[in-house]
Amino acid sequence: MSSRSKPSLITKVLCMIAVGVGLTTATGPAWAQEKVNIALFSWPGYAWWFVAKEKNLAPDLDLNIQIIEDPYQSFSLMASGGLDVASSTMEYAPIAGEAGHPIKIVGVTTTCHGSDNIILAPGMKSAADVKGKKIIAMEGGLSQIYVGWWLEQNGVDANDAEYVNVIMDDAASAMIAGEAAAGEFWEPFGSMVLKGLEGSTVASNCKEPFWLKTALLSDAMFMRSDFISDRRDVAVKVMRAYWDAVAYWLENPDEAAQIMADGLKFDIKDVEAVIGPHGDRTKSLLWIYDFMQAASFCGVAPGKAPFGQANGQIYQVMNWVNDWWLKFGHMKERVAPARYVDCSLMREMYETGYAGEPEPNY
Repeated sequence: MSSRSKPSLITKVLCMIAVGVGLTTATGPAWAQEKVNIALFSWPGYAWWFVAKEKNLAPDLDLNIQIIEDPYQSFSLMASGGLDVASSTMEYAPIAGEAGHPIKIVGVTTTCHGSDNIILAPGMKSAADVKGKKIIAMEGGLSQIYVGWWLEQNGVDANDAEYVNVIMDDAASAMIAGEAAAGEFWEPFGSMVLKGLEGSTVASNCKEPFWLKTALLSDAMFMRSDFISDRRDVAVKVMRAYWDAVAYWLENPDEAAQIMADGLKFDIKDVEAVIGPHGDRTKSLLWIYDFMQAASFCGVAPGKAPFGQANGQIYQVMNWVNDWWLKFGHMKERVAPARYVDCSLMREMYETGYAGEPEPNY
C-alpha cells in the first residue's frame, strides 16, 4: 500500500500554503469587473454553480467556475487570494481556524443521504475483526472521522487501526485486491467494491438515523475572509445565486440536472443518482438543503433542519470535527467555531426577506 499512500489533506494544504504554491491573486481589474472565482470538484453535490451561471441568476456577476479535482489546491488558492469561493466537504474549517487562514465556512449545503458506506472485506464481521488492521480512509478527511466514530461505537479505539491514505480512484481497486480489512467508500466506488469483491459487506451507511442526525458527512460553502468583508455586497449576491439555483432545480429538476451534467461532463443518470431523480430528494444519495434548512442549521433563521438536526447545529458539528482532529493528532488545540464559521450572509438574506417575511422577534 505504500505506493498508493498520499499525504493527509491537512499536511498537504499547510505545505502548499507555506510555500505560496506559486499562485497569483485575484485583484485589480478582475474585482472591478465583479468577477468571482469559484472552485468545486466534479461531484454532483457541488454543481448548482453551473445552474446559477447558465440561468444567469447573478446577472451583474461573472461567475468564473473552475473544476479543481484536488481540494488541497482549492484551499491553497483561497488562502493566497486566487479563489473567492469553494465548495467542498466541511472538515477543513477547524484547521483553517487553528492556523489563522483567511477562510470561513459560510453554510452547509448538503449532507450524506446514502452515498457513503463502511465496507468490510470477506471474513470480517465486525469492528472487532478489523482492530489493528488496515482500513482505507483518507487521513484528515471526513471518512477518517466516520470510520473512527464507527469503531468507537462498536468498542474499538479509533486509533487502534492503520488508516491507509489513498485517493478514491485507487481505493476500490486496493480493497478488491485484498489490501485492507475495511474501507470507507462513497458512490459509485462503494458499489464497485461490493460487486467486485465477493463476500464484502456493508457495516455502516450514512443514511442510518444516527449519521443523518449528526450531519457529520456534509458539504459546505467556503469563502475567503476578505471577500466577505471587502466585497460583502458581492458575497451576498453569490450566496443568493447559489440558493436560487437550488430553488430552480426544485422547480425545474430535469432541466437543471441536465445543466449540471453538462457542466460536470457526466451522464445525467449519474447526476440524478446522487441528487435524486426529477427533484425527488427522498430518493437522493445526498440531501440537498434548501435555504431555510441551511439557515436553520446555521442558527440564523427559525425552524429546524431535517433528520432531527438542531437549530444552529453547525457549531456542534465543528466541535465534533475539532475533537476528532485532536484525537487523531491533526490539531493541537480546541478552537471556538466562531473563529471560522460566518453565517452572517445567510442571516442578512433572511432578515431582508429572501425566504419571505422574517419573524420580527427572531
